Amino acid sequence: MTRAHLRDLCAVAAAALLVLTAVVVGRHIQDAHRTLFVHWPPLFADWDPHVGPGTPAALVVAVAVIAYGPRLALRLPWRALLVAAWGASLAWTWSLALVDGWQRGVAGRLTTTNEYLRVVDRFHDVPGTLRDFTHHILAHSPAPWPAHIAGHPPAATVTFVLLDHVGLRGGGWAGAWCITVGTTACAAVLVTVGLLAGRELARRAAPFLVLAPAAVWVGTSADGYFAAVAAWSVALLAVAVAGRSGAGARAAATFGAGLLFGLTCYLSYGLTLFALIGAVVVLLGRVRAHDLLRGLPLLLAGLAVVPLLFTLAGFDWWEGYRLLVTRYYQGVGGIRPYGYWVWANLACTVLTVGFATAAGLGRAGSALVRDRTALLPRRSRETADVADPSAAADARLALLVFSALAALLVADLSGMSKAETERIWLPFALWLLPSCALLTGPRAWLTTQAVLALLINHLLFTGW
Repeated sequence: MTRAHLRDLCAVAAAALLVLTAVVVGRHIQDAHRTLFVHWPPLFADWDPHVGPGTPAALVVAVAVIAYGPRLALRLPWRALLVAAWGASLAWTWSLALVDGWQRGVAGRLTTTNEYLRVVDRFHDVPGTLRDFTHHILAHSPAPWPAHIAGHPPAATVTFVLLDHVGLRGGGWAGAWCITVGTTACAAVLVTVGLLAGRELARRAAPFLVLAPAAVWVGTSADGYFAAVAAWSVALLAVAVAGRSGAGARAAATFGAGLLFGLTCYLSYGLTLFALIGAVVVLLGRVRAHDLLRGLPLLLAGLAVVPLLFTLAGFDWWEGYRLLVTRYYQGVGGIRPYGYWVWANLACTVLTVGFATAAGLGRAGSALVRDRTALLPRRSRETADVADPSAAADARLALLVFSALAALLVADLSGMSKAETERIWLPFALWLLPSCALLTGPRAWLTTQAVLALLINHLLFTGW
């Protein structure tokens, strides 16, 4: 066994120990004090061994991706790979969702007490409701919003209101929207990795993005939809700063990146942390200082669109966030112990990204140590003595991955994400998965990912 393989196993063992400790300690706290407000800590889930109509399909997809995914990812034309990855991710996510059946697994998910579809009928006058939105955030206000509506800017709810207005009513259509849009995040991450670290690494990452345990929560939660919007904002920014297309296409990508990042901030307050990932994308891109300054007005123009629309409609983002903090501590967020969740949240992340990603993150750390040229500006990298270009690509991938990890840790330390982070942190978690491209023996690692997802979905009934 090589030293690298031994480090992989140590990383997996550490991740498994973290999860086991979170389960044992969480079970004790919940039984003794009832302060965690989850039934199967650290996940928001219930013990419920079951199979369903999606079980055979999930097994077939898992076996197919494990057997053929790595080879196809290396051989398919690039654009065909992006489409195939999205299609496979769509099949994997739908099959896992349908393990719980159509109603319980898809159609009913976004219609429960705290979910978005419960308030669609209160948005018959959208501008009027937006003007009044902040008046219903606090728990003791008149007709307070359910938890998820109060906990997010209104773009999340307005999305489902618009679906309803165009005739796509009910939980089935809402669930289909979240799964269909959410699974496109796979392609967005591949585009970004391909531009910043090279297509070879992106190809090696593709099967892991497809077969991610995160799919358990992408189907069906609105956070899967949020993850895709945030991912495409990063991908378009990568096209703008590292793409080889013409000036017009780069300008459109710059504006689009700003537009989607603005939307991201109005889907979830916490996703403003994606600015950290965006900053690293710019650092890793090929853009020069004067080109960056030239594109900045377009980026800011795109960024201003969604905030301007909601502000003109009467919604104050900053006031909404201030009231949300108060509402958070009025509810279970004020009771759940920070001392447990500040590390148990990370155990949830392990279950979301899988044990292969724990090993991949270890490899990413080693890649940064081996080649620090990833941290240099473009001109300095070109003149640096880089003995192994593949090592430099590994380091650039590592820097992208660690930017997402840094954003996740900031969210963790804030104390505003105590529990339920297997869903809430999906947008960040997806960016940790490309670290698996640095692993050797992909089929064995893919098997561990698939087994984990299948066990979670068949042994537990997750809350999202």
